[in-house]
Amino acid sequence: MKMRSFAPFALAAGAGLVLAGCSSSEADSDAAASGDAATGGELTLGVFNGWDESVASSLLWQAILEDQGYDVTLEYADPAPTFQALADGDYDLVTDVWLPATHADYLEKFGDDIEELGAWFDSAALTVAVNADAPIDSLADLAEHADEFDNTIVGIEPGAGLTGAVEGAIPVYGLEGMDFVTSSTPAMLAELDSAMADGENIIVTLWEPHWAYGAYDLKNLEDPEGTLGDAESISTYSRAGLGEDFPEVAQWLADFTMDAELLYDLENQLLAAGSESDYESVVHAWVAENQEWVDSLTA
Repeated sequence: MKMRSFAPFALAAGAGLVLAGCSSSEADSDAAASGDAATGGELTLGVFNGWDESVASSLLWQAILEDQGYDVTLEYADPAPTFQALADGDYDLVTDVWLPATHADYLEKFGDDIEELGAWFDSAALTVAVNADAPIDSLADLAEHADEFDNTIVGIEPGAGLTGAVEGAIPVYGLEGMDFVTSSTPAMLAELDSAMADGENIIVTLWEPHWAYGAYDLKNLEDPEGTLGDAESISTYSRAGLGEDFPEVAQWLADFTMDAELLYDLENQLLAAGSESDYESVVHAWVAENQEWVDSLTA
């Protein structure tokens, strides 16, 4: 997704570390470059500001890698500088590259200087969602039932890619008579929370993965005309040469997959944290609750 709302997650996680600096001996340098679990090493993960799944997956892998002996820093930035830093070798990993459409321009620009490790989530999508007990299942039926949704579609930021996609869907499905209200993702989520608490019908623009699917009983409206685009995958990319410097890490991330239920559970527990200072304890508690699965990621 082009826009995200997970406000506590948008805070910086700490200062950056510099990769593989000067060493006291050539042997020390070679050991650091080898990056095996016995000696560990320094790794920097780029995290997209406010992108829920980027933050959750990065915090998870920070905990996993640190448990394996690595020194891990998370650097928060918007996608453009993150891709640039990955291509420049300043960041080692980014876990939230959406393919084939969302990040296509960045891959066209930086693709020769970064490396794909593997997809870990295969059903990312732009969506229009309603409460699960709403009287419709498809965008094609919305016009006839607009009154039951107060003739309103609640959107996010006006400039978001999702907003543009829904604007394109409106004439296709004859929804010109409805109000498409755009302001911000937090405002949309506040409207969603209020409607769900009151048992009212609501229609919002959303995307998967998003923690709201774990917090509320929602369903996506079918899009028979394909106006919102096809499902995408979320992949991990690395700087060039990471596989040579940290082969074990590269293999772990290449094999990594995570289903929506686990992701939403982690996101919602992080959302409930009192502040960013609580993230470490939240993640470690979540890991303990899912220890067998977490252990399998580095088996």
